[in-house]
Amino acid sequence: MPSLSPEILNVISMVLEESWRIFGLWWWIFLPFFIFPTFRDRYRFWIQTNWDATIPKVVLEMKLPKEVIKPIKAMEYVFAGFHAIHDVMTWREVWLEGQFQLAFTIEIVSFGGDVHFYIRCPERFKHTIEANIYAQYAEVEITEVEDYTKNVPLDIPNKEWDVWGTEMIPAKPDYYPIKTYPKFEAEKETIEEKRIDPLAQLLEGMAALKAGEQLWLQLRLAPVLSEKAHLQWLESAMEGRDKLAKRPGKGGRNKPMVQEAFEIFLPGWDPESQKPKEAELIPPEMKLTPGEKDIVQAIEEKLSKVGYNCNIRFLYLSPREVHFRPRVQIPFSFFKSISAQNLNGLKPDKTKQTKVKSVPFWFMDERLLYLKKRRIFRNYVKRWHPIFPKVPRRLKDFYFLNIEELATIFHFPGRIVAPTPSLPRIEVKKGGAPPGLPVE
Repeated sequence: MPSLSPEILNVISMVLEESWRIFGLWWWIFLPFFIFPTFRDRYRFWIQTNWDATIPKVVLEMKLPKEVIKPIKAMEYVFAGFHAIHDVMTWREVWLEGQFQLAFTIEIVSFGGDVHFYIRCPERFKHTIEANIYAQYAEVEITEVEDYTKNVPLDIPNKEWDVWGTEMIPAKPDYYPIKTYPKFEAEKETIEEKRIDPLAQLLEGMAALKAGEQLWLQLRLAPVLSEKAHLQWLESAMEGRDKLAKRPGKGGRNKPMVQEAFEIFLPGWDPESQKPKEAELIPPEMKLTPGEKDIVQAIEEKLSKVGYNCNIRFLYLSPREVHFRPRVQIPFSFFKSISAQNLNGLKPDKTKQTKVKSVPFWFMDERLLYLKKRRIFRNYVKRWHPIFPKVPRRLKDFYFLNIEELATIFHFPGRIVAPTPSLPRIEVKKGGAPPGLPVE
């Protein structure tokens, strides 16, 4: 390899020296571009935390009647009514006041085998929540209670308590539905006595917990922030559906002039091959197999119903002397039962579960595990989404579940299909005083 002449080496040296001198004088110009994302996130965390602290929250416990005659479909109407908390904020409200779309959480909790149903929501939505539940389940008793997360140490994990938790995410793109309750019901048999309830498995597992053990399951639900975001999601979902149905993509786009000129002068290019092909006599939809047709139909049914941006997480916590790690399989078994191989399911997020496998940095495993446990415990107690206050991105930090899917995961089962003895039920319906009763 020929060596460079002294003149060329001298020029290279001068260029490098001048470049380094310019960089030394003007490096600070590029600094804001590197620190802006971090500054933006910290700023939003600060203003959103301050604004959220001004919103009072309440925890509502729902005690179920002895018999629930309503089918699971009634819970769909309840979630449809909850969607009224949807709000749209202006730029000023988001970036100066710190406002964001308020969410609520629905929670199923077991304290040593005693199972409870909770909803935690902003106080301003309390009447909306109660009205929609009473409209479908008049026998349910709703009472405001103290937040149960305050009954355990807030510094978990510590020397006395341990915790295991994870976030659940969809196994496929979220426009694929999970296995919903109609699949569990016998054909034309929708009354409670003849229904197979998908929630019964979870409740029975929760009832098996021993004294001191606790299992918390939480679904965080937020209506879509804006119509634009929802329309964008619908468009991407329909593109996925059309791809599965083997339909042609959107046409009508003209190629750039440069690309056309390049293709014309490209050797071996045949203009006739670039002409659009004639439409086939048999449409692509008719070529689908029965299984593919079922998938396309399931996707279309999911798109036809309103839904929420969701996060699902669960925690198993207890004093260390009674901590039994296999208990975490209880919710996993439930999520597996509502999963379908040809459609979708819920799986643990490996990046957020309390487990580490950092082989190159094995000496930091214990510290990383502690930080993961602290983070997921804090997010549960605060009811934050996994990356608060960053803006979540679909299929990574939140996902879309419609009201049918939510009704499958959270509903009020009757004693016949869910005979869990540790689930509190109301034996006698409480009623108000009769009208016309004389009062002093």
